[in-house]
Amino acid sequence: MVQVTVRASDALSREGLASFLDASPGITVVDGDAAVPGGVLVVCCERLSAEVIAMLRLSAAETGAPVVLVVHDFTEADLVIAVECRVVAVLPRAAVSPERLAHSVVAAAAGGGVLPSNLVGELLRHLERVHREVLAPRGQNAAGLTPREVDVLRLMADGLDTNEIADALSYSQRTVKNVIYSMTNRLQLRNRSHAVAYAVRTGMI
Repeated sequence: MVQVTVRASDALSREGLASFLDASPGITVVDGDAAVPGGVLVVCCERLSAEVIAMLRLSAAETGAPVVLVVHDFTEADLVIAVECRVVAVLPRAAVSPERLAHSVVAAAAGGGVLPSNLVGELLRHLERVHREVLAPRGQNAAGLTPREVDVLRLMADGLDTNEIADALSYSQRTVKNVIYSMTNRLQLRNRSHAVAYAVRTGMI
């Protein structure tokens, strides 16, 4: 059962969205303004104003709940801020239906997202700009790893120790240790096993 908290700029919109969700199997609307742990927050507003952004940021900090945003006026420029505030689905207010709202809530609860096609394109363009302007000049990829770190991680995943990795890559043992230390410290990884798990999870090895 997905627990949903609904917040809206007016009582009529809140009651309307709550009734849509109450009619959907597997979804229950909870009282109050704060999202419950493991739940989804549905926010309805005219636009992504400073007040709405502040509320979303507070919610993200306190609960980390994914947000389904039902909005009247939403531009591509709003997208990056929305994503930073844990918004994973954006629905145009005029096009909301019980089915679309329920689908977005279930997707959000499962770790997915729902965005209009034009916003998906803008998000991809933004990620490309981040890679080109921020990561690439530092020799990093989207996972925050340099090519040298990826090489070391792949050999670690194959079970090689520091000496064997150094031999395979023609590095000194000190260099290998420095690479591992720099990577685990920067990415806040606990140890070598955690580093390998991170690389597997991000698809780097």
